[in-house]
Amino acid sequence: MFDKNIYQKRREELVQKVGNGLILLLGNDDVAYNYKGNTYAHFRQDSSFLYYFGLQQAGLAGLIDAESGDVTLFGNDLTLEDVVWMGPHPTLAERAAGVGVTKTAPFAQLAPQLAKAKSASRSIHFLPPYRYRNMLLLHQWLGIPVEELGKKASVALIKAVVSQRSHKGPEEVAEMEKALAVTAEMHLAVMKGAKAGRVEAELAGIAEGIAASHGGYLSYPIILSINGHILHNHDHSNVLKNGDLLLGDFGAETERCYAGDITRTFPVGGKFSQKQKEIYEIVLHAEMLAIKSCGPGIRYRDIHLQAARNMSEGLKQLGLMKGDLDEAVAQGAHALFFPHGLGHMIGLDVHDMEDLGEQYVGYSDSVHRSDQFGTAYLRLARELEPGFVFTVEPGIYFIPELIDQWRAEKKFEAFINYDAVEAYRHFGGVRVEDNVLITKDGHRVLGPPIPKLVQDLESLIS
Repeated sequence: MFDKNIYQKRREELVQKVGNGLILLLGNDDVAYNYKGNTYAHFRQDSSFLYYFGLQQAGLAGLIDAESGDVTLFGNDLTLEDVVWMGPHPTLAERAAGVGVTKTAPFAQLAPQLAKAKSASRSIHFLPPYRYRNMLLLHQWLGIPVEELGKKASVALIKAVVSQRSHKGPEEVAEMEKALAVTAEMHLAVMKGAKAGRVEAELAGIAEGIAASHGGYLSYPIILSINGHILHNHDHSNVLKNGDLLLGDFGAETERCYAGDITRTFPVGGKFSQKQKEIYEIVLHAEMLAIKSCGPGIRYRDIHLQAARNMSEGLKQLGLMKGDLDEAVAQGAHALFFPHGLGHMIGLDVHDMEDLGEQYVGYSDSVHRSDQFGTAYLRLARELEPGFVFTVEPGIYFIPELIDQWRAEKKFEAFINYDAVEAYRHFGGVRVEDNVLITKDGHRVLGPPIPKLVQDLESLIS
Protein backbone atom coordinates (compact mmCIF):
# COMPACT_ATOMS: atom_id res chain seq x y z
CA MET A 1 0.00 0.00 0.00
CA PHE A 2 0.95 3.62 -0.46
CA ASP A 3 0.40 6.21 2.27
CA LYS A 4 -3.26 6.39 3.24
CA ASN A 5 -3.42 10.05 2.24
CA ILE A 6 -2.91 9.05 -1.39
CA TYR A 7 -5.99 6.82 -1.34
CA GLN A 8 -8.05 9.43 0.50
CA LYS A 9 -7.14 12.07 -2.05
CA ARG A 10 -7.98 9.74 -4.95
CA ARG A 11 -11.41 8.96 -3.49
CA GLU A 12 -12.13 12.62 -2.80
CA GLU A 13 -11.29 13.51 -6.39
CA LEU A 14 -13.50 10.67 -7.63
CA VAL A 15 -16.42 12.00 -5.59
CA GLN A 16 -15.98 15.43 -7.14
CA LYS A 17 -15.89 14.00 -10.65
CA VAL A 18 -18.95 11.74 -10.30
CA GLY A 19 -20.98 14.13 -8.19
CA ASN A 20 -24.11 12.10 -7.43
CA GLY A 21 -25.40 8.71 -6.33
CA LEU A 22 -23.40 5.80 -4.95
CA ILE A 23 -20.08 4.58 -6.37
CA LEU A 24 -19.69 0.81 -6.05
CA LEU A 25 -16.15 -0.53 -6.47
CA LEU A 26 -16.02 -4.30 -6.34
CA GLY A 27 -12.86 -6.13 -5.41
CA ASN A 28 -12.10 -9.60 -6.75
CA ASP A 29 -12.58 -12.93 -5.00
CA ASP A 30 -10.49 -16.07 -5.05
CA VAL A 31 -10.98 -18.22 -8.15
CA ALA A 32 -11.02 -22.02 -8.00
CA TYR A 33 -8.17 -23.69 -9.89
CA ASN A 34 -9.90 -27.06 -10.24
CA TYR A 35 -12.14 -27.29 -7.16
CA LYS A 36 -13.37 -24.80 -4.60
CA GLY A 37 -10.73 -25.43 -1.95
CA ASN A 38 -7.83 -25.21 -4.41
CA THR A 39 -7.69 -21.64 -5.62
CA TYR A 40 -5.22 -20.01 -7.95
CA ALA A 41 -2.20 -19.38 -5.74
CA HIS A 42 -1.67 -15.86 -6.99
CA PHE A 43 -4.63 -13.69 -5.96
CA ARG A 44 -4.98 -10.61 -8.13
CA GLN A 45 -7.11 -7.74 -6.90
CA ASP A 46 -9.17 -5.61 -9.26
CA SER A 47 -7.00 -2.73 -10.44
CA SER A 48 -9.53 0.07 -9.93
CA PHE A 49 -10.30 -1.22 -6.45
CA LEU A 50 -6.56 -1.23 -5.78
CA TYR A 51 -6.24 2.32 -7.07
CA TYR A 52 -8.81 3.66 -4.58
CA PHE A 53 -8.42 1.22 -1.67
CA GLY A 54 -5.00 -0.43 -2.04
CA LEU A 55 -5.97 -3.69 -0.33
CA GLN A 56 -4.84 -7.05 -1.69
CA GLN A 57 -7.56 -9.11 -0.01
CA ALA A 58 -10.30 -11.23 -1.56
CA GLY A 59 -14.00 -10.57 -0.97
CA LEU A 60 -14.00 -6.80 -0.49
CA ALA A 61 -16.15 -4.00 -1.87
CA GLY A 62 -16.06 -0.24 -1.44
CA LEU A 63 -19.15 1.96 -1.43
CA ILE A 64 -18.67 5.72 -1.76
CA ASP A 65 -21.52 8.20 -1.42
CA ALA A 66 -20.72 10.77 -4.09
CA GLU A 67 -22.96 13.35 -2.40
CA SER A 68 -21.87 13.08 1.24
CA GLY A 69 -18.38 11.68 0.64
CA ASP A 70 -19.10 8.84 3.09
CA VAL A 71 -16.94 5.73 2.45
CA THR A 72 -17.69 2.19 3.66
CA LEU A 73 -15.51 -0.88 3.15
CA PHE A 74 -17.43 -4.16 3.12
CA GLY A 75 -15.82 -7.51 3.87
CA ASN A 76 -15.58 -10.30 6.42
CA ASP A 77 -13.10 -10.98 9.19
CA LEU A 78 -11.56 -14.44 9.46
CA THR A 79 -13.32 -17.09 11.49
CA LEU A 80 -11.41 -19.27 13.95
CA GLU A 81 -11.50 -22.06 11.38
CA ASP A 82 -9.89 -19.70 8.83
CA VAL A 83 -7.17 -18.83 11.35
CA VAL A 84 -6.39 -22.53 11.88
CA TRP A 85 -5.62 -22.94 8.19
CA MET A 86 -4.23 -19.53 7.28
CA GLY A 87 -2.99 -17.99 10.52
CA PRO A 88 -4.05 -14.67 12.06
CA HIS A 89 -4.68 -11.69 9.81
CA PRO A 90 -5.44 -8.03 10.52
CA THR A 91 -9.12 -7.26 11.03
CA LEU A 92 -11.09 -5.51 8.31
CA ALA A 93 -11.17 -2.37 10.46
CA GLU A 94 -7.39 -2.45 10.83
CA ARG A 95 -6.88 -2.89 7.11
CA ALA A 96 -9.36 -0.12 6.36
CA ALA A 97 -7.62 2.30 8.70
CA GLY A 98 -4.41 1.75 6.76
CA VAL A 99 -6.02 3.26 3.66
CA GLY A 100 -7.91 6.04 5.45
CA VAL A 101 -11.33 4.37 5.77
CA THR A 102 -13.03 4.52 9.19
CA LYS A 103 -16.32 2.78 8.42
CA THR A 104 -16.52 -0.98 7.77
CA ALA A 105 -19.33 -3.55 7.61
CA PRO A 106 -19.80 -7.27 6.90
CA PHE A 107 -20.10 -8.07 3.20
CA ALA A 108 -23.70 -9.27 3.66
CA GLN A 109 -24.76 -5.73 4.58
CA LEU A 110 -23.87 -4.39 1.14
CA ALA A 111 -26.95 -5.84 -0.59
CA PRO A 112 -29.46 -4.06 1.73
CA GLN A 113 -27.58 -0.79 1.28
CA LEU A 114 -27.86 -1.08 -2.49
CA ALA A 115 -31.52 -2.11 -2.27
CA LYS A 116 -32.25 0.96 -0.14
CA ALA A 117 -30.52 3.23 -2.64
CA LYS A 118 -32.33 1.58 -5.53
CA SER A 119 -35.74 2.04 -3.86
CA ALA A 120 -34.91 5.70 -3.34
CA SER A 121 -34.10 5.99 -7.08
CA ARG A 122 -30.50 6.89 -6.38
CA SER A 123 -27.94 6.25 -9.09
CA ILE A 124 -25.63 3.31 -8.44
CA HIS A 125 -22.45 3.72 -10.45
CA PHE A 126 -20.42 0.58 -11.23
CA LEU A 127 -17.63 -0.35 -13.64
CA PRO A 128 -17.90 -3.04 -16.34
CA PRO A 129 -17.37 -6.40 -14.61
CA TYR A 130 -15.02 -8.99 -16.14
CA ARG A 131 -15.15 -11.78 -13.53
CA TYR A 132 -18.22 -13.99 -13.33
CA ARG A 133 -18.60 -13.79 -9.56
CA ASN A 134 -18.95 -10.02 -9.75
CA MET A 135 -21.29 -10.30 -12.73
CA LEU A 136 -23.54 -12.59 -10.71
CA LEU A 137 -23.48 -10.29 -7.68
CA LEU A 138 -24.39 -7.23 -9.73
CA HIS A 139 -27.19 -9.18 -11.40
CA GLN A 140 -28.55 -10.26 -8.01
CA TRP A 141 -28.27 -6.82 -6.44
CA LEU A 142 -29.39 -4.59 -9.31
CA GLY A 143 -31.60 -6.90 -11.35
CA ILE A 144 -29.67 -6.25 -14.55
CA PRO A 145 -29.28 -9.24 -16.91
CA VAL A 146 -25.69 -10.47 -16.92
CA GLU A 147 -25.32 -9.90 -20.66
CA GLU A 148 -26.41 -6.26 -20.21
CA LEU A 149 -24.03 -5.32 -17.38
CA GLY A 150 -21.29 -4.01 -19.66
CA LYS A 151 -23.76 -1.73 -21.43
CA LYS A 152 -25.32 -0.56 -18.15
CA ALA A 153 -22.01 0.32 -16.48
CA SER A 154 -21.70 3.98 -15.54
CA VAL A 155 -20.06 6.03 -18.28
CA ALA A 156 -19.62 8.88 -15.79
CA LEU A 157 -17.69 6.60 -13.44
CA ILE A 158 -15.64 5.07 -16.27
CA LYS A 159 -14.58 8.51 -17.50
CA ALA A 160 -13.77 9.66 -13.97
CA VAL A 161 -11.61 6.61 -13.27
CA VAL A 162 -9.83 6.87 -16.62
CA SER A 163 -9.10 10.56 -16.09
CA GLN A 164 -7.42 9.77 -12.77
CA ARG A 165 -5.64 6.50 -13.54
CA SER A 166 -4.26 7.80 -16.87
CA HIS A 167 -2.01 10.31 -15.12
CA LYS A 168 0.56 8.47 -13.05
CA GLY A 169 1.69 10.09 -9.81
CA PRO A 170 5.33 10.03 -8.71
CA GLU A 171 4.66 7.09 -6.38
CA GLU A 172 3.23 5.12 -9.32
CA VAL A 173 6.14 5.96 -11.60
CA ALA A 174 8.55 4.82 -8.89
CA GLU A 175 6.65 1.55 -8.62
CA MET A 176 6.81 1.06 -12.39
CA GLU A 177 10.56 1.67 -12.26
CA LYS A 178 10.73 -1.22 -9.76
CA ALA A 179 8.73 -3.43 -12.11
CA LEU A 180 11.07 -2.58 -14.97
CA ALA A 181 14.19 -3.24 -12.90
CA VAL A 182 12.93 -6.78 -12.32
CA THR A 183 11.86 -7.02 -15.95
CA ALA A 184 15.38 -6.09 -17.03
CA GLU A 185 16.80 -8.83 -14.83
CA MET A 186 14.40 -11.30 -16.46
CA HIS A 187 15.38 -10.31 -19.99
CA LEU A 188 19.10 -10.37 -19.31
CA ALA A 189 18.84 -13.85 -17.80
CA VAL A 190 16.92 -15.11 -20.84
CA MET A 191 19.44 -13.58 -23.24
CA LYS A 192 22.36 -15.17 -21.41
CA GLY A 193 20.58 -18.51 -21.10
CA ALA A 194 19.44 -18.82 -24.71
CA LYS A 195 21.77 -21.59 -25.83
CA ALA A 196 21.36 -24.14 -28.58
CA GLY A 197 19.68 -27.29 -27.29
CA ARG A 198 17.60 -25.56 -24.62
CA VAL A 199 13.81 -25.58 -24.78
CA GLU A 200 11.95 -22.26 -24.77
CA ALA A 201 10.04 -23.42 -21.66
CA GLU A 202 13.31 -23.51 -19.66
CA LEU A 203 13.90 -19.85 -20.38
CA ALA A 204 10.28 -18.94 -19.66
CA GLY A 205 10.66 -20.68 -16.30
CA ILE A 206 13.80 -18.69 -15.52
CA ALA A 207 11.98 -15.42 -16.26
CA GLU A 208 8.93 -16.37 -14.20
CA GLY A 209 11.12 -17.46 -11.30
CA ILE A 210 12.90 -14.11 -11.22
CA ALA A 211 9.57 -12.27 -11.10
CA ALA A 212 8.40 -14.44 -8.20
CA SER A 213 11.69 -14.10 -6.35
CA HIS A 214 11.11 -10.35 -6.03
CA GLY A 215 7.76 -10.86 -4.34
CA GLY A 216 5.63 -10.06 -7.37
CA TYR A 217 4.46 -12.00 -10.36
CA LEU A 218 4.24 -11.82 -14.13
CA SER A 219 2.31 -8.84 -15.50
CA TYR A 220 1.00 -11.07 -18.33
CA PRO A 221 1.68 -14.58 -19.68
CA ILE A 222 5.18 -14.87 -21.13
CA ILE A 223 5.62 -14.63 -24.91
CA LEU A 224 8.94 -16.30 -25.74
CA SER A 225 9.30 -18.00 -29.09
CA ILE A 226 11.34 -18.48 -32.24
CA ASN A 227 7.96 -18.10 -33.98
CA GLY A 228 7.82 -14.39 -33.28
CA HIS A 229 5.38 -13.80 -36.12
CA ILE A 230 2.63 -15.25 -33.88
CA LEU A 231 1.91 -12.10 -31.91
CA HIS A 232 0.59 -13.63 -28.67
CA ASN A 233 2.44 -16.93 -28.79
CA HIS A 234 2.37 -18.73 -25.45
CA ASP A 235 3.72 -22.03 -26.74
CA HIS A 236 7.21 -22.69 -25.36
CA SER A 237 7.93 -26.11 -26.85
CA ASN A 238 10.64 -25.35 -29.42
CA VAL A 239 14.24 -26.50 -29.01
CA LEU A 240 16.64 -23.65 -29.75
CA LYS A 241 19.26 -23.81 -32.50
CA ASN A 242 22.10 -21.43 -33.24
CA GLY A 243 20.87 -18.83 -35.67
CA ASP A 244 17.26 -18.88 -34.44
CA LEU A 245 15.73 -15.45 -33.90
CA LEU A 246 14.13 -15.48 -30.44
CA LEU A 247 11.45 -12.96 -29.51
CA GLY A 248 10.83 -12.41 -25.80
CA ASP A 249 7.90 -10.25 -24.67
CA PHE A 250 7.40 -10.38 -20.89
CA GLY A 251 7.44 -8.27 -17.78
CA ALA A 252 7.18 -8.29 -14.00
CA GLU A 253 4.37 -7.07 -11.80
CA THR A 254 5.33 -5.63 -8.40
CA GLU A 255 3.68 -6.48 -5.08
CA ARG A 256 1.60 -3.32 -5.56
CA CYS A 257 0.59 -4.69 -8.98
CA TYR A 258 2.27 -2.18 -11.28
CA ALA A 259 3.43 -3.67 -14.56
CA GLY A 260 6.49 -3.71 -16.76
CA ASP A 261 6.23 -4.70 -20.45
CA ILE A 262 9.41 -5.11 -22.52
CA THR A 263 10.17 -6.92 -25.77
CA ARG A 264 13.58 -7.83 -27.11
CA THR A 265 14.47 -9.93 -30.16
CA PHE A 266 17.91 -11.51 -30.49
CA PRO A 267 19.79 -14.34 -32.21
CA VAL A 268 20.48 -17.62 -30.43
CA GLY A 269 24.25 -18.07 -30.52
CA GLY A 270 24.92 -14.34 -30.52
CA LYS A 271 25.21 -13.49 -34.22
CA PHE A 272 22.54 -11.94 -36.45
CA SER A 273 22.48 -13.20 -40.03
CA GLN A 274 22.57 -10.44 -42.63
CA LYS A 275 18.87 -10.85 -43.32
CA GLN A 276 18.02 -10.80 -39.60
CA LYS A 277 20.19 -7.76 -38.99
CA GLU A 278 18.55 -5.81 -41.82
CA ILE A 279 15.00 -6.41 -40.57
CA TYR A 280 16.00 -5.89 -36.95
CA GLU A 281 17.63 -2.53 -37.60
CA ILE A 282 14.56 -1.31 -39.51
CA VAL A 283 12.41 -2.05 -36.46
CA LEU A 284 14.92 -0.62 -33.99
CA HIS A 285 15.29 2.58 -36.02
CA ALA A 286 11.51 3.01 -36.10
CA GLU A 287 11.25 2.41 -32.34
CA MET A 288 13.93 4.93 -31.46
CA LEU A 289 12.46 7.58 -33.76
CA ALA A 290 9.00 6.96 -32.31
CA ILE A 291 10.27 7.41 -28.77
CA LYS A 292 12.07 10.59 -29.80
CA SER A 293 8.79 11.95 -31.20
CA CYS A 294 6.83 11.45 -27.96
CA GLY A 295 5.77 14.54 -26.04
CA PRO A 296 2.73 16.31 -24.60
CA GLY A 297 0.12 17.30 -27.16
CA ILE A 298 1.30 14.81 -29.80
CA ARG A 299 -1.30 12.37 -31.11
CA TYR A 300 -0.02 8.86 -30.63
CA ARG A 301 -1.77 7.75 -33.81
CA ASP A 302 0.49 10.14 -35.71
CA ILE A 303 3.54 8.49 -34.13
CA HIS A 304 2.11 5.07 -35.03
CA LEU A 305 1.72 6.10 -38.67
CA GLN A 306 5.19 7.64 -38.64
CA ALA A 307 6.62 4.31 -37.44
CA ALA A 308 4.67 2.49 -40.17
CA ARG A 309 6.10 4.90 -42.76
CA ASN A 310 9.66 4.50 -41.45
CA MET A 311 9.49 0.72 -41.53
CA SER A 312 7.93 0.80 -45.00
CA GLU A 313 10.91 2.82 -46.20
CA GLY A 314 13.29 0.22 -44.83
CA LEU A 315 11.29 -2.59 -46.42
CA LYS A 316 11.33 -0.75 -49.74
CA GLN A 317 15.11 -0.54 -49.60
CA LEU A 318 15.15 -4.34 -49.22
CA GLY A 319 12.82 -4.70 -52.21
CA LEU A 320 9.85 -5.97 -50.17
CA MET A 321 7.71 -2.86 -50.67
CA LYS A 322 7.49 -0.48 -53.61
CA GLY A 323 5.64 2.51 -54.98
CA ASP A 324 4.39 5.62 -53.18
CA LEU A 325 4.94 4.80 -49.51
CA ASP A 326 2.75 7.63 -48.22
CA GLU A 327 -0.12 6.18 -50.19
CA ALA A 328 0.84 2.63 -49.14
CA VAL A 329 0.56 3.56 -45.46
CA ALA A 330 -2.62 5.56 -46.02
CA GLN A 331 -4.23 2.50 -47.61
CA GLY A 332 -2.84 0.09 -44.99
CA ALA A 333 -0.44 -1.95 -47.15
CA HIS A 334 2.20 -1.85 -44.41
CA ALA A 335 -0.07 -3.95 -42.18
CA LEU A 336 1.06 -7.10 -43.99
CA PHE A 337 4.27 -6.66 -42.00
CA PHE A 338 3.05 -4.51 -39.07
CA PRO A 339 -0.50 -5.67 -38.24
CA HIS A 340 -0.83 -4.18 -34.74
CA GLY A 341 -0.74 -0.85 -32.96
CA LEU A 342 2.41 0.90 -31.83
CA GLY A 343 1.54 0.72 -28.15
CA HIS A 344 -0.89 0.95 -25.25
CA MET A 345 -1.23 2.53 -21.83
CA ILE A 346 0.44 0.65 -18.98
CA GLY A 347 0.15 0.95 -15.21
CA LEU A 348 -1.82 -1.23 -12.80
CA ASP A 349 -2.74 -3.28 -15.86
CA VAL A 350 -0.33 -4.20 -18.62
CA HIS A 351 -3.03 -2.95 -21.02
CA ASP A 352 -4.04 -0.26 -18.60
CA MET A 353 -7.78 0.02 -17.95
CA GLU A 354 -8.64 -2.13 -20.96
CA ASP A 355 -11.56 -3.56 -18.95
CA LEU A 356 -13.11 -0.08 -18.91
CA GLY A 357 -13.15 0.20 -22.71
CA GLU A 358 -10.42 1.33 -25.10
CA GLN A 359 -12.73 4.00 -26.51
CA TYR A 360 -12.40 5.80 -23.16
CA VAL A 361 -8.73 5.04 -22.49
CA GLY A 362 -6.98 5.32 -25.84
CA TYR A 363 -9.36 7.53 -27.80
CA SER A 364 -11.22 10.78 -27.28
CA ASP A 365 -14.08 12.86 -28.61
CA SER A 366 -11.81 14.08 -31.41
CA VAL A 367 -9.76 10.91 -32.06
CA HIS A 368 -11.75 7.88 -33.18
CA ARG A 369 -10.73 4.30 -33.93
CA SER A 370 -9.87 3.41 -37.51
CA ASP A 371 -11.59 0.44 -39.14
CA GLN A 372 -8.53 -0.30 -41.31
CA PHE A 373 -6.77 -3.64 -40.74
CA GLY A 374 -3.71 -3.06 -38.56
CA THR A 375 -4.48 0.49 -37.49
CA ALA A 376 -7.76 -0.77 -36.01
CA TYR A 377 -5.68 -2.61 -33.39
CA LEU A 378 -4.06 0.59 -32.14
CA ARG A 379 -4.99 0.75 -28.45
CA LEU A 380 -3.70 4.29 -27.86
CA ALA A 381 -4.33 7.02 -30.41
CA ARG A 382 -5.24 10.16 -28.44
CA GLU A 383 -3.04 13.14 -27.65
CA LEU A 384 -0.34 12.37 -25.10
CA GLU A 385 -0.48 14.15 -21.75
CA PRO A 386 2.00 14.54 -18.87
CA GLY A 387 1.74 11.51 -16.61
CA PHE A 388 0.82 9.05 -19.35
CA VAL A 389 2.91 5.87 -19.35
CA PHE A 390 2.68 3.68 -22.43
CA THR A 391 4.57 1.21 -24.59
CA VAL A 392 6.38 1.86 -27.86
CA GLU A 393 6.61 -1.46 -29.70
CA PRO A 394 6.89 -1.52 -33.49
CA GLY A 395 7.46 -4.83 -35.22
CA ILE A 396 7.92 -6.54 -38.56
CA TYR A 397 6.47 -10.01 -39.04
CA PHE A 398 6.21 -12.48 -41.88
CA ILE A 399 2.94 -14.34 -41.33
CA PRO A 400 2.60 -17.07 -44.01
CA GLU A 401 -1.19 -17.31 -43.79
CA LEU A 402 -1.62 -13.55 -44.16
CA ILE A 403 0.87 -13.39 -47.03
CA ASP A 404 -0.93 -16.20 -48.86
CA GLN A 405 -4.34 -14.61 -48.45
CA TRP A 406 -3.30 -11.15 -49.57
CA ARG A 407 -1.35 -12.53 -52.51
CA ALA A 408 -4.30 -14.66 -53.63
CA GLU A 409 -6.51 -11.57 -53.44
CA LYS A 410 -3.87 -9.53 -55.33
CA LYS A 411 -4.11 -7.07 -52.50
CA PHE A 412 -1.86 -4.00 -52.62
CA GLU A 413 0.17 -5.33 -55.55
CA ALA A 414 1.19 -1.74 -56.29
CA PHE A 415 2.99 -1.61 -52.94
CA ILE A 416 4.09 -5.16 -52.06
CA ASN A 417 6.63 -7.26 -53.95
CA TYR A 418 5.20 -10.70 -53.17
CA ASP A 419 7.96 -12.58 -55.02
CA ALA A 420 10.58 -10.98 -52.78
CA VAL A 421 8.46 -11.56 -49.66
CA GLU A 422 8.52 -15.32 -50.35
CA ALA A 423 12.21 -15.42 -49.43
CA TYR A 424 11.22 -14.34 -45.89
CA ARG A 425 8.37 -16.81 -45.52
CA HIS A 426 10.01 -18.62 -42.60
CA PHE A 427 11.74 -15.59 -41.08
CA GLY A 428 9.48 -15.20 -38.04
CA GLY A 429 9.19 -11.75 -36.51
CA VAL A 430 11.00 -8.88 -34.80
CA ARG A 431 9.62 -6.55 -32.14
CA VAL A 432 11.40 -4.05 -29.88
CA GLU A 433 9.52 -2.46 -26.98
CA ASP A 434 10.14 0.04 -24.21
CA ASN A 435 7.96 1.91 -21.68
CA VAL A 436 7.77 5.71 -21.89
CA LEU A 437 6.55 8.41 -19.49
CA ILE A 438 5.32 11.76 -20.81
CA THR A 439 6.72 14.69 -18.83
CA LYS A 440 5.74 18.35 -18.87
CA ASP A 441 8.29 19.14 -21.57
CA GLY A 442 9.02 15.82 -23.26
CA HIS A 443 9.39 12.19 -22.31
CA ARG A 444 11.49 9.73 -20.33
CA VAL A 445 12.16 6.07 -21.01
CA LEU A 446 11.50 4.18 -17.79
CA GLY A 447 13.58 1.40 -16.30
CA PRO A 448 17.25 0.48 -16.61
CA PRO A 449 18.54 0.15 -20.18
CA ILE A 450 18.23 -3.33 -21.64
CA PRO A 451 20.55 -4.01 -24.60
CA LYS A 452 18.91 -3.47 -27.98
CA LEU A 453 21.64 -2.24 -30.33
CA VAL A 454 22.94 -5.01 -32.57
CA GLN A 455 26.51 -4.83 -31.29
CA ASP A 456 25.36 -4.78 -27.66
CA LEU A 457 23.10 -7.81 -28.09
CA GLU A 458 25.75 -9.80 -29.96
CA SER A 459 28.38 -8.96 -27.35
CA LEU A 460 26.14 -9.91 -24.41
CA ILE A 461 24.83 -13.17 -25.89
CA SER A 462 28.09 -14.45 -27.31
